[in-house]
Amino acid sequence: MAAEIALFTCLSDNFGLLIHDPATGATAAVDVPEAEPVLAAAKAKGWTISHILVTHHHPDHVQGIAAVKATTGAHVIANAADKHRIPEVDEWVSPGGTASFGSLTADVIDTPGHTVGHIVYHFAAEKLLASGDTLFSMGCGRLFEGTPAQMWGALQVLRKLPADTKVYCGHEYTLSNARFALTVDPANAALKVRAAEVETLREKGLSTLPTTIGQELATNPFLRADDPAIAAHLGLAGSDSVAVFTELRERKNRS
Repeated sequence: MAAEIALFTCLSDNFGLLIHDPATGATAAVDVPEAEPVLAAAKAKGWTISHILVTHHHPDHVQGIAAVKATTGAHVIANAADKHRIPEVDEWVSPGGTASFGSLTADVIDTPGHTVGHIVYHFAAEKLLASGDTLFSMGCGRLFEGTPAQMWGALQVLRKLPADTKVYCGHEYTLSNARFALTVDPANAALKVRAAEVETLREKGLSTLPTTIGQELATNPFLRADDPAIAAHLGLAGSDSVAVFTELRERKNRS
């Protein structure tokens, strides 16, 4: 039986994500931006949160963990590298290892950049990636702690996942990302189509997720810092991909 998904809004633009295993009844929340919407979404589905998978330590991803754990007794899983700054954790995992709940197992992938301890969860059998604040639809996370080389390296790992992998990220930034992407990749036909689709979805108040790895490869400039066309448009023809990625991220920061 395939995993069931609940996606909903928390705070102003965070996504809450629940992954439910119908075979066992186990349910994992990916991060807890705030407790009330997460608990309400689980109640609406008739699910009980048994696990919490943490991607990184930022308050808008962990501040609701204590309340959800107190209410449900959820088992909290996080990166061992962040032992000094993520509270309420029951199980520490490391990149290259796995995180499991019910009958579902995710590969834990190291994605430093947004933070140095950021990890993502790839459920290969379910063709699902919980990408936190590393990979967004048509964007990537700001570099609060890591380097451009680290983030570019992380994105190169994620872009190698199967094209039909569904991607659930941590924020609804898709519209602003699409508008920026068009400024650095203006001749991209697939990007134009996706940007128009996103405009319509947001006008209707609808979510832009999930995206897929394949769709991101076609539309996300941050996954294509080694594309000569993007480099040329930035005035960086012949530059290495880290330099191109750095320029893309700096332009997005200013946009």
